[in-house]
Amino acid sequence: MDPAPRVTCCIGFDFDAMSSWIGSFGSNNPSAISRGEFGAVAVPRLLDLLASREIRASFAVPGHTALAYPSLVARIRDAGHELVHHGWVHENPARCDEPTERRILEKGLAALERVAGVRPSGYRSPAWALSVRTVELLIEYGFEYDSSCMGHDCRPYYLRSQDQWSVDGAYRFGTPSTLVEMPVSWSLDDFPASEFVPGRVSGLQAASALEENWRGDFDYFYRDQPGSVFVLTLHPQTIGRGNRLLMLERLLDHFASHDGVGFLPMGEFARAWRAANPLDAWCRSNPDACGTGALLDEA
Repeated sequence: MDPAPRVTCCIGFDFDAMSSWIGSFGSNNPSAISRGEFGAVAVPRLLDLLASREIRASFAVPGHTALAYPSLVARIRDAGHELVHHGWVHENPARCDEPTERRILEKGLAALERVAGVRPSGYRSPAWALSVRTVELLIEYGFEYDSSCMGHDCRPYYLRSQDQWSVDGAYRFGTPSTLVEMPVSWSLDDFPASEFVPGRVSGLQAASALEENWRGDFDYFYRDQPGSVFVLTLHPQTIGRGNRLLMLERLLDHFASHDGVGFLPMGEFARAWRAANPLDAWCRSNPDACGTGALLDEA
């Protein structure tokens, strides 16, 4: 790969399987939960597609999924893809107290270590939600990067901790941490546009609409944002359907047809970015992201 690609594509798959329907949606309906089983059908298709394009990706796997499908998780690892912590049973950390959030982190780590012998360096929150203590906990547990926040569309940045906010006071920026953020966006996620959850997600959009949106973002990054990262979030139980799988093939080929485009797992990109952007120097160059330019005195 070009040592300084114009755009690096980090393709991520959230292999939630049944955990999202049990954890996030709280379902006791076997039919609804069975929708997650299709994720296990889709993963081999996706692994074959990635192998055919010689692409290594990132798979965010809840501990619940790892224990349900250990052979598939081992196959993901053996194919050279990155495993990322994705909770235990797709819980929302923002709704957890500290002991519960710690327990979830530890159960997810234990499951991935048991099944794959891997202690992940990256974390992606289920539902892309963090508690006020998540950043500190991730650093405490040895994570190097997160991929849950949306403060940029194509540049990594360092997450802050202990921001403070209220409806009647100035926003108070916290302290920049050592945790690298690989930014995400709901517009670069297949689930909201593709799935149908009665009363919660309408979805069922044409694959061509997603393809148009994602091509547009990539084309802009390629033209106007050299050195950027394109983080795409996909779900096997959604992207593995025939029409969407064909769309993904076209999209990957579109990316690869451009000179100076590379593909990397998120963790490899995050480590290279950190090495090139030491925290202190990065904060001096990015005072708005670090909060050092804010006026904190209230009128």
